[in-house]
Amino acid sequence: MTPLRLVFLGSDPIALPLLNWLAGEGSSVATIIGVFTQPDRPVGRGQKVVANEIKTWSLAHNLPVNQPEKLTESVRLELAALGADVALVMAYGHILRDDFIGTPRLGTLNLHTSLLPKYRGASPIQTAIACGDRETGVSLMRIVRKLDAGPVADVERVAVSGLDTALEVEAKLATACVPLVARALPRLRDGTLTFATQDEAAVSHCRKLEKDDGALDFAAPAAVLAARINGLFPWPACTVDLGGQPLKIGSADFFDASYSGALPGEVMGSDGDGLLVATGAGVLRLRRLQRPGGRMLPAADFLRGCTVPVGTRFPSRAMSALLK
Repeated sequence: MTPLRLVFLGSDPIALPLLNWLAGEGSSVATIIGVFTQPDRPVGRGQKVVANEIKTWSLAHNLPVNQPEKLTESVRLELAALGADVALVMAYGHILRDDFIGTPRLGTLNLHTSLLPKYRGASPIQTAIACGDRETGVSLMRIVRKLDAGPVADVERVAVSGLDTALEVEAKLATACVPLVARALPRLRDGTLTFATQDEAAVSHCRKLEKDDGALDFAAPAAVLAARINGLFPWPACTVDLGGQPLKIGSADFFDASYSGALPGEVMGSDGDGLLVATGAGVLRLRRLQRPGGRMLPAADFLRGCTVPVGTRFPSRAMSALLK
């Protein structure tokens, strides 16, 4: 059968494994005929204007790239002129109007990085890990005006380990998009892809993360703290105060232990895997640490160059809820 004519809309490198599949093995299923992505933006300390990785990939594959600041009617007409069968959206960064969504012949689909209806919103990967979930996934859905509320066609599940940070889980989800789309597009082409309405009673909403979300309250259980540390790395990243300087934590785990005398936030020593800190319940093990201006290091390497004496107490700070 003739491959679907597909327009991709996205701005984040999480979509690159899927794009590589579509440009290679998946080309018999769909042909990418155009890409919409965010305009070039200034980045870094020097604020140099650079293209995002989706644009760079697209140009390397000789694809036409559209970078509108706003999705005006003229932009919709440019989409219509491409004659797309379907538009596929992932982490684009624009809200799509109804007329834009309906322009491709078979409509517009979205890849959302959670098992909908859980974690609609801006930070589904980080929030799933921070909430202690041991499974998450990617959902393929039709776009509707209400955020992440469209009917779902299919999901691809991935496991979350106790040491996975948002970096590792994002990589798993990027890979998981490939089998999900590989299953769905032939069925969309054949008219056999069905969509199920989301259960509104099971909906949860996650919000955009802020720098202050890296605070830790050591009166909380160690399991809660470890999940939050892992979920919020690499950004905003959880930190503790050490001698007036922020100490960034790159990963953590925990174990149940009974102890007496140590206060929440108090350093109890170290083992071969991390710095041990007392909490409201259990022991938190800080496995990777970074000083300002330094590199993120395994705790054993970090402690060779930076002493954290037993009895040091990290101050607690209130932790904001991640779910709205």
